[in-house]
Amino acid sequence: MGASDSSSGLPPEREVGGWRRLLVEPRRPARIANSPQAHWWAVATVCVGAFMGQLDASIVVIALPSMKTYFHSSLGGVEWVALAYLLTLVALVTALGRFADMVGRKLLYLYGFGIFIIGSGLCGLAPTLVTLDIFRVVQGLGAAMLQANSVALIVQAMPREKLGRGIGVQGAAQALGLCLGPGIGGLLLVLGSWRLLFLVNIPAGIIGMGLGWFLLPRSRFLAKREPIDWVGVGLFAIAVAGLLLALSFGDQAGWGSAYILVCFAAALAFGVGFLVWEARASAPMMRLAVFRRRAFSFGITSGLLSYLALFGTLFVFPFYLEFSEHLSPAAAGLRLLILPLALGLTAPFAGVGADRLGARPLTVGGMALTAAALLAIALHPTTGPFLLVELIAIGVGLGAFTPSNNAAIMGAVERDQVGMASGILNMTRGMGTAMGVAVVGLVFGLAAGSSAAHAHSSVLVEHGLAAAALFLAATAAAAAVFSSLRGGGQLDSRERPFTEL
Repeated sequence: MGASDSSSGLPPEREVGGWRRLLVEPRRPARIANSPQAHWWAVATVCVGAFMGQLDASIVVIALPSMKTYFHSSLGGVEWVALAYLLTLVALVTALGRFADMVGRKLLYLYGFGIFIIGSGLCGLAPTLVTLDIFRVVQGLGAAMLQANSVALIVQAMPREKLGRGIGVQGAAQALGLCLGPGIGGLLLVLGSWRLLFLVNIPAGIIGMGLGWFLLPRSRFLAKREPIDWVGVGLFAIAVAGLLLALSFGDQAGWGSAYILVCFAAALAFGVGFLVWEARASAPMMRLAVFRRRAFSFGITSGLLSYLALFGTLFVFPFYLEFSEHLSPAAAGLRLLILPLALGLTAPFAGVGADRLGARPLTVGGMALTAAALLAIALHPTTGPFLLVELIAIGVGLGAFTPSNNAAIMGAVERDQVGMASGILNMTRGMGTAMGVAVVGLVFGLAAGSSAAHAHSSVLVEHGLAAAALFLAATAAAAAVFSSLRGGGQLDSRERPFTEL
């Protein structure tokens, strides 16, 4: 029985008519639902959204110079094309995860694809930079609806003993989208213009939406319907906006400037206000009690640090390879490709290992390996085969950590809270991305003696790389420590996910 049972909060499908049918999740064909591979069909469908989300995050960055020229804009102005998407995603993904717990994860996933398709089409047709930024917010809303439900849908579909490998496959899809983004973006720029980077999402999104309609299971064990916590959403959005604005423009405006200080103050004030409000609200956006579970809170903390290490590494190495080793951007991109490729190849095997061994050995071991490789780079920056080995080690370590950590986090919450937990998990990824770029950029720039964008001296760049790698090694080591203290984290027998018949 699917979304028509009493736990779903929706009336039986046969009694629903008119516009209310839009609020009922479509049933899978019986042939799909009864297939022994039904759970893998669901994972494959979720991987389409995971791939597109990471692809869209990395594909746009390479087009920013072209957009700057096309719109005759400043660098700060064109950065909002990326920032508007990221702000929307990070600010809303947790609230949408909580909302999905109440109305249905499949329902929000399908509508998320629809909004993502519409936003992509509008972005591809945007006449001005301001309208492009507005349409990126629409696209970011769709992406937040997809990402808020991705891990939760896998938890719902996969048998408990296969949960780790299912999340591992999703991690591989994300890594593949991340590493293919710059290459696909460069090809589309050669074939046409920056508009193709958005328009290509339309056919891919239609395919993903169709697959979701037929292959995803309907939601079970939904949370009780409650009013949406708009005050909490607003406080959280302003806090995140202030933090990301400060981190993104601190180097450009000056870290001691009034603008940056106001952004940091707003982030702190509204962040504290959010925590106070959520602790007292009757129907909070984010149930803070879930953080009392050590497996969840320590898993989220170590996950944030791991994303900071990943994206900080991806940010700083192009400067080293281009300015110190004098490689072309294309050659530097191919050299750096080895890291996400190693991550993507490792993640599925790590998922299998997590199912058999538990999360702790793989999360601690993975981040310890990442820390050791980054420390080796910090002590002796080099190039050639040694650097490739170190990048592979970083990718393998992160590939071992990510699916194991995600599985443990999702296994630490009740089954009617997996949407909220999935939203927090994806919000953590967005925050780690922004902090990895901004904080590591600051460390690199200070050590190099100038802004990271203008550090062309080979010696200065090597100093910057050593400082950044040392900081990242300490970050990875801290993630390993938190992972070692997580306690349990696997799904117990009473929380075993299952699909509807």
